[in-house]
Amino acid sequence: MKNEKYSELFHRHKKNPILTAADWPYPVHSVFNPAAVTMPDGTTLLLCRVEDRRGHSHFCVARSENGVDNWRIDPKPTLMPDPKNYPEEVWGIEDPRITYIDEFKKYAIVYTAYTRDGPGVALAFTEDFSRFDRLGVVMSPEDKDAALLPHRIGGNWALIHRPMTAPRAHMWISFSPDLRHWGSHKLMLVARRGAWWDANKIGLSPPPIETPEGWLVIYHGVRMTAGGCLYRLGLALFALDTPERCIRRSREWFFAPEELYERSGDVGNVVFPCGYTIAPDGDGVNLYYGATDTSIALATGKISEMLDWLETEGDVIS
Repeated sequence: MKNEKYSELFHRHKKNPILTAADWPYPVHSVFNPAAVTMPDGTTLLLCRVEDRRGHSHFCVARSENGVDNWRIDPKPTLMPDPKNYPEEVWGIEDPRITYIDEFKKYAIVYTAYTRDGPGVALAFTEDFSRFDRLGVVMSPEDKDAALLPHRIGGNWALIHRPMTAPRAHMWISFSPDLRHWGSHKLMLVARRGAWWDANKIGLSPPPIETPEGWLVIYHGVRMTAGGCLYRLGLALFALDTPERCIRRSREWFFAPEELYERSGDVGNVVFPCGYTIAPDGDGVNLYYGATDTSIALATGKISEMLDWLETEGDVIS
């Protein structure tokens, strides 16, 4: 009988992990969960989450001409928590996502501020990744896994985020006229129940990819097993003008921990992407992900193949 294999949408780079704590120019414990962007000169910029031995995180920029190796890492932290002026950052800043906002000609960084009451969603802007304008927390704890859409929808900005409503967590979208005051909260994607790979807790991974078919979203599902949490990735597609409306959702996960660096580390069995870059052809994708909260890895794929796979392996959502 023929052995049918699953489709492989993303291919791990042979140099994985591409960045570890050993690469850093100053003492750090681990580096993971980077945001990513292609700069105007074609350079890949990663805004990496860096954790020290206290367990507190900050951000540090790494740059590469080819997005794979020969990384130039800032010699000191690029963005540190500022609990004096932003007390919600008292225990660090984590898991950034970058969206370029053409209206402002600036990069929006949505990140997690680790407050005394848990994670909250914070927002900052930059033009050059050396100077930053913080807006502070825009979604109070417990909330995380957030990113901005790159332009207004119906005159308002849209923020995808993941509030925690124990024992389950779903993806929500909220709208704002000014990026400070948020409302019109809508449930976007519900965590499934039971034995599903994405039962009970899901969340946005990198920012959505705008395609003619809709907003293509890579999301993570967290399954509780006898050995602990298991993080895997799935796909969903949302309407362009009403991004709270899910058009199609994958039944299966398409990327999961397999390699040793994804299985064993500070938090085992975790693949967690926060950023990607898109090739000049508009199709190729470099997906940058944290592996076991310990290192940074790279996988490559194509937008067209993700959409085709979702067409065949996804359910239409009415």
